[in-house]
Amino acid sequence: MSSRGRPYRTVVIDGFEVLVGRSAADNDYLTFRVGKPRDEWLHVAGGTPGSHVVIKNPESVEIPRSVIEQAAQLAAWYSKARGAPRVEVHVCRVADVSKARGAPAGQVQLKRFARVKVMPSALGVGEQEEE
Repeated sequence: MSSRGRPYRTVVIDGFEVLVGRSAADNDYLTFRVGKPRDEWLHVAGGTPGSHVVIKNPESVEIPRSVIEQAAQLAAWYSKARGAPRVEVHVCRVADVSKARGAPAGQVQLKRFARVKVMPSALGVGEQEEE
């Protein structure tokens, strides 16, 4: 699958397709149109602007921690927190992400989430960006 012309980047991490939004409007599209309830969703914590990241999980399997951490590194990289040495990223199911009526593009609310701290990175070991 090519990322060219899509509102998100596509990266494969250990066989899992990871999608990274390109803009606030694209983040909404990615989260609410492309993401399925069983997919994992990631975003930098603390209200910091950044890309929404979705790990596709069509088989509803447990996603390895290494995949989540590498996807979190992408979320940190594609955010305003890129220059920080360590960044906290929220991780939850797409089903736990909602949007308040009238909220600006890209702004969401989370029902429940986990936290992971990572160093921002564009592409880590075991990843390939598809263009």
